Amino acid sequence: MALDVVAGRLGTGFKTHKAGAVVAEGRLLLPAKVGPDGTQISGGPAKVILAKPTSYMNTSGRPVAALLKFFDVPLSNLIVLHDELDIPAQEVRIKSGGGHAGHNGLRDIIAACGANEFLRVRIGIGRPPGQMPTADYVLKDFSSAERKELPVTLEIAADAAEDIVRLGLAAAQQKHHGN
Repeated sequence: MALDVVAGRLGTGFKTHKAGAVVAEGRLLLPAKVGPDGTQISGGPAKVILAKPTSYMNTSGRPVAALLKFFDVPLSNLIVLHDELDIPAQEVRIKSGGGHAGHNGLRDIIAACGANEFLRVRIGIGRPPGQMPTADYVLKDFSSAERKELPVTLEIAADAAEDIVRLGLAAAQQKHHGN
């Protein structure tokens, strides 16, 4: 859903890809920078490829690996947006690398790509209430209260993904984590 927000901002739509995903391509305008000699360097556009595997989340690794190969994108440039139980609902965090923390989609991406050194936009969903099994919790529909908050959360997640591309990991983390 957060990728739909990014695609809308870029004015692009998703098309079926042979890798087992829907893909949208667009360009993000990078900010100008100051060069080592103090001169202004214009930003320019950066090509971005948005992809949503059409497989089950648990088997998203193969399409992700195939798309990285097809578009010749290094794993270090991959940004995965995913739900995160260990973060309170409506919070968004940015991370590089790390384990899968029991997330089957991340587990499959790590296995298919052979490494975990990719970037992540972690969209908090919080822990299940009471004794509800985790699988039931992550597969249930959003409550009416969650549906009200969802658009804002998705905008923040889209901002985080775009900021990683525009500003780099450290600056995006600084901006979104407030550290």
